[in-house]
Amino acid sequence: MIRRLLAEHALSHWRAYVFVLFMMAIMAASTASAAYLIGHAVNAAYVSRNFGAVLTVCMAIIIIAAIRGFATYFQAVELSRISNRITADNQRRIFEKLMQQGLAFFADRHSSEFSARITSSARSASSTINILITTFGRDLFSLLGLLAVMVSQSAVLSLLSFVVMPIAAYVARGAINRVRSIVRAQFGAGSDILEILQETVQGFKIIEAFNLHLVMTRRLNSGVETVEGFANKLARAMNFTNPLMESLGGVAIALVILAGGYQTIVLNGEPGEYFSFITAFLLAYEPAKRLTRVNVELSNTLTGVRILFEFLDLPERRDDEGMPDILITKGAVELQNVQFGYRPNAPVLNRISLLAQPGSITALVGPSGGGKSTIINLILRFYDNYSGSILIDGTEIGAVSRKLLRDHFAFVGQDAFLFRGTVRDNIALGRSDATDADVIDAARAAHADEFINQLPSGYQTQVGEQGMQLSGGQRQRISVARALIRKASIILLDEPTSFLDTETERYVNLAISRLFSGRTRIVIAHRLNTIVNADMIHVIENGRVVESGRHRDLLDRGERYAHFFNLQISEKSGSPA
Repeated sequence: MIRRLLAEHALSHWRAYVFVLFMMAIMAASTASAAYLIGHAVNAAYVSRNFGAVLTVCMAIIIIAAIRGFATYFQAVELSRISNRITADNQRRIFEKLMQQGLAFFADRHSSEFSARITSSARSASSTINILITTFGRDLFSLLGLLAVMVSQSAVLSLLSFVVMPIAAYVARGAINRVRSIVRAQFGAGSDILEILQETVQGFKIIEAFNLHLVMTRRLNSGVETVEGFANKLARAMNFTNPLMESLGGVAIALVILAGGYQTIVLNGEPGEYFSFITAFLLAYEPAKRLTRVNVELSNTLTGVRILFEFLDLPERRDDEGMPDILITKGAVELQNVQFGYRPNAPVLNRISLLAQPGSITALVGPSGGGKSTIINLILRFYDNYSGSILIDGTEIGAVSRKLLRDHFAFVGQDAFLFRGTVRDNIALGRSDATDADVIDAARAAHADEFINQLPSGYQTQVGEQGMQLSGGQRQRISVARALIRKASIILLDEPTSFLDTETERYVNLAISRLFSGRTRIVIAHRLNTIVNADMIHVIENGRVVESGRHRDLLDRGERYAHFFNLQISEKSGSPA
């Protein structure tokens, strides 16, 4: 995983990393030089009694400290720039991967998971590389430079200082597996908190209406307690080695001081060498400790890298690049023996066949769950794992580019989803080259212009998250305008007037009939009075067409359509069915 991380993220920045390592080498050399010069200062002061030599050493130490300061600044700034660039690249890659997935991928996942991935997982790669660079650059260079000073001053004391290293390395290994398991569990728990927060914001109206404040608070508290517990476990695991490491460090320092004191006092060694060795040894303690703990630190960040790679390695939908566009001359849409299910062994469409004639209005009606919306989902190629054929003017839609195919459709769904931005932005999303005049014409056609002009900033009014600044009917009229502006060959309408009052519904239906005239329209409707003028009505139940015909013909038959229609009429009039 580290090899892949370096190949995919570090290799492209190798020049910048070489500069960082060079700066770290200067930092290490400066630290080692200062430790070495201290010995000369001690000998000059206490053995030679040469004040000029002491002054010279002091000036050299000041210069060395300044050099180290500048090197520290440049390496820190450059390392941060690389890290920010890697994080930004990963966020782009994560989002591109999301865009390459189909609806089936999102069905079993909560959006908070992707929020966590695009923040914490995206940073994990740069964090891991930073640990590698700082540990094996700054710390290793510093340790090697200080070891050179130690060995030059006393080889015997240098050997003595390493007696505790094998024990320290063995103890550090024990914490690694524990850290890995905790970090992965902590990531999932953190996603749960984001999920609760997101659902609270998006569903606050329901929370208010049903007095769910206590329920949501309990959920959040439970999630926070779980994350807190994992954080405490991680803190214990990450710092498990500290007591023993500090104790072993104390043993090593005591042994070195004892042996060094013996050499100086009993064997008449020069005090400068002793002081220089002790200084280098004490300065080497921290980088040596960090090197010993590097596996524990890597186990923490590599869990995030593993989660990142697992996501980036997800299979993508078949690439449409190079596939042809579909040639639509008439706009006939036909399903032939189509079989499909969202889950294995649970078919939603059962070898269904139907035809939407070119330039006509084809209505799909029937009970909820019968498969009406699924038909539109398949025509839009939200799912490709169906059997049978879906043809437009005789061409199988699976044989053409998905992206180019959708350019021929305009779609209005029943959820009336709006994106963050202005009213104008949301309408213009229907066509990339739309002018302000086009936007206003589409809004007028959808009977949205009047209420838009009454908004605080008119067409420049922000709609809020998911359009929450607007009413359901206003959102729906904007989504209809977004489809009207598209000028597509085939119009797919999934309950386009479900949130509109009766009068506005009539106006919008008239606008749809006028502006989409001559184009193939497939309409899903539960309010059957809105499709009485349809050229063909298909009654869909249990994934099959159980009845087809025009409104009057179906009423005369007195079967399923007549039952649904009469039931709605009786409910509207208040009389029993």
